Amino acid sequence: MSDKFVLPDGISVGHANDDYTGVTCILADKAVGGVCVRGGAPGTRETDMLHAEKSQGFVDAIVLSGGSAYGLEAACGVSQFLRERNIGFAVGDKVIPLVAQAILFDLNTPGEYHYPDKSMGYAAAANARRDGIVFGSVGAGKGATVGKILGPACAVKSGIGGATYFFNDVFVTAIVAVNALGDVYDRRSGKIIAGARTPDGKFVNAVERLTCGDFSAQARTNTTIGCVMTNAKLDKLHVNKLAAIAHDGFAMSIRPVHTDADGDTMFALSKGDKTADFNILSALTAEVTAQAIENAVVRR
Repeated sequence: MSDKFVLPDGISVGHANDDYTGVTCILADKAVGGVCVRGGAPGTRETDMLHAEKSQGFVDAIVLSGGSAYGLEAACGVSQFLRERNIGFAVGDKVIPLVAQAILFDLNTPGEYHYPDKSMGYAAAANARRDGIVFGSVGAGKGATVGKILGPACAVKSGIGGATYFFNDVFVTAIVAVNALGDVYDRRSGKIIAGARTPDGKFVNAVERLTCGDFSAQARTNTTIGCVMTNAKLDKLHVNKLAAIAHDGFAMSIRPVHTDADGDTMFALSKGDKTADFNILSALTAEVTAQAIENAVVRR
């Protein structure tokens, strides 16, 4: 693990948000991309092109946002930002930015709709940088909460977290916006660090409530989304495997996870020329994803 948050060369991250919701944009600089969707209620854009059997070999940006399905508009702003800079897939005299996205549900204001629109997506792309990136209640994590097993009234504030793990000169970095139905655990101690609480302030333990049938979760109102990135050189097949393995990190730190009320989605990017044993990368990926999740709730 590193105390420093590190991005592969060429990749940058930007946030934009208002008081209710937000966007995190990862400008990928034509990185090799992959994706894995495990939750039962996902909201996504352009994920099919990232699958290993598809012909497209790179992606220009990954967008993480709040706003549920309305928030998918944010990717249009990122596309505009890229098109203005002639970044994308060339087709004749046209350029088509390849922008993939996943959303989480944070429509938490009664009677009102606050969601990331095109202008907020554009702002997130314009804000992208390689260092000094902040985490917590910003970007896609602005409206995130966790521990909704007893409904939103018992949930607690969450956010977006990041972490980097190294093996010699190879590293894997994770960014995760945590908006889970379940509780977040410190994977080392096994203790809950964020989740639903009783009126006296004690953690409820979502798994116990769920297995006893004592819960009031609303379907499709959750979802944890993120991206892992490495400077190791990987083909599209292995990048997709890395996205799948990132979900092991979800299971380490979120319980229950991948429920029908969550749309859990992880992207993966390879941008670099380093060589590493894929088994080592896999172990790093699971651990760094779990660490980013834990950071999201303790650094909010």
